Amino acid sequence: MTPVTMLVVGCGSRGTTYARYALAHPDRLRIIAVAEPREECRRGMAVEYGIPPENLFADWRELLNRPRCADAAMVATQDVLHAEPAIALMDRGYHLLLEKPMAPTAEACRRIAETAVRNRTIFGVCHVLRYMDYTRKLKELLDAGAVGDLVSIQHLEPLGYWHYAHSYVRGNWRNEALSSSMLLSKSCHDLDWLRYIFGVPCRRVSSFGSLKHFRPECRPPGAADHCLDCAVEGNCPYSAKRIYLRQVERSQSSWIGATTEADVLRGLRTLPYGRCVYACDNDVVDHQVVNMEFEGGRTATFTMTGFTRMGHRRTGIFGTRGEIYGDGARIHVKDFLTDRTTVMELPATDGSIDGGHGGGDYRIMEAFVAAVATGDPGKILSGARESYETHLMVFAAETARHAGTVETIPDCTF
Repeated sequence: MTPVTMLVVGCGSRGTTYARYALAHPDRLRIIAVAEPREECRRGMAVEYGIPPENLFADWRELLNRPRCADAAMVATQDVLHAEPAIALMDRGYHLLLEKPMAPTAEACRRIAETAVRNRTIFGVCHVLRYMDYTRKLKELLDAGAVGDLVSIQHLEPLGYWHYAHSYVRGNWRNEALSSSMLLSKSCHDLDWLRYIFGVPCRRVSSFGSLKHFRPECRPPGAADHCLDCAVEGNCPYSAKRIYLRQVERSQSSWIGATTEADVLRGLRTLPYGRCVYACDNDVVDHQVVNMEFEGGRTATFTMTGFTRMGHRRTGIFGTRGEIYGDGARIHVKDFLTDRTTVMELPATDGSIDGGHGGGDYRIMEAFVAAVATGDPGKILSGARESYETHLMVFAAETARHAGTVETIPDCTF
């Protein structure tokens, strides 16, 4: 079978992660073009994937001046830059894989979904939690009646204190005007996952949450604007110096791209990640709860918090004949009739394309490439309409949080 050809728009962490599927399976996928404003990243992709110079673009708009050059496109730019390339490339005939979230506004999400439907595009949003081996096993258990009738779910995203500080206080997703709400940028995964587990639409939501801690008034006495200049840094759990040097000490490449102590210290001087967490321009919430009512009276609660150790999401699933507790690594199934609990161990995962997001990164690429190769969009676990619907859950939850209301999820009418 001829490999599917793909161009990549945006070569940050997610774009390069998904692209590695082509390295693992060159018989299935070839990356033949790249659009990325950073020259060093373009050159790196060119070397890694054998992309000729004429297929390297600083701006994705340059692609519109030439005939369609690939079967599909992947858009993995920053959130606020998703809609324009996604719509333009689908209108040019490219099938599309789009990093989550679709876009920062409901209107832009709708335009993307409508474009996919109008063009009969094979379209997927990178809601990789749907594709995890863990999720697949949960669905098998629920479909087999392990808990009887599913009644309610309690779902926790323990973001991790240092991950929150890195990405949502100091990093790219710290400010709604620069990115989007926390619920959209990080946890649209989770609301989409709950919709998938229930298998029916969400009808109503309420939500509570705020930026409680990472504020100027919580700044310790004597703290400096920068961790490297701070006299009280040694007593701060969010010290950038400690967080990133600890990664290097554990023989890991730190999240600022440094691999030695000298590089970390240099990076903290030149990058925004050395700033005091109480002196940044962040405004996204550091904790949030969403309450949901699904069709048929089923209910769910979702909690996102930055005040945890970093780890797997933790979920309780409650039904009329049993209960399931899962944490991404183990699944505990309690049978009310026998009063017995069965524990299932899942394979260990890693950060590679094979193991990232519990295998979800690999599985979504596998599904999308197969869908394009066969012309069968059913291989993708959610289409344009359902992805748009789950984004509407997020926007309704944010409206409810700000207004103190219970919001109804509108029907998808296109």
